[in-house]
Amino acid sequence: MPQFDPDRMLKLVSQMREAVGHLKRLKECEKTVFTNDPDKIGSTKYNFIIAIEAAIDMCNHIISRNGYRAPEDYTDAFAVLGENRAFEKSFVDDLKEMAKFRNRLVHIYWEIDENQIYDILQNRLGDFKAFLDQLAKFLNWSDIS
Repeated sequence: MPQFDPDRMLKLVSQMREAVGHLKRLKECEKTVFTNDPDKIGSTKYNFIIAIEAAIDMCNHIISRNGYRAPEDYTDAFAVLGENRAFEKSFVDDLKEMAKFRNRLVHIYWEIDENQIYDILQNRLGDFKAFLDQLAKFLNWSDIS
């Protein structure tokens, strides 16, 4: 069974859930209202960064605790856990796209337009629940599912 620090993981899960909760509320905005409100756009970007960072941190924690190969970058953290059967193979690519989105938000945010952010907000929030569900199953840990 994979090793992990439950307290560390619960803190990260809590951060993710809080950020996703904010994103769910922002998801309720109509597209024209959302895309014309820089505060909503900024809040969405920030909460995506927090939620994705929490996912990456969880992966890196498990990788470190279990001596899995070191990831080459943020996207590779999901691949490493996929190699160790934490995630379904088909889901690993979605997670890698999540990390790429985080990188774009952090490093080249001017290349992401409001419509793209809105579309991701509307269509990809379920990835966070799927991430936690698959991770809970892998860790055999009911506290996060």
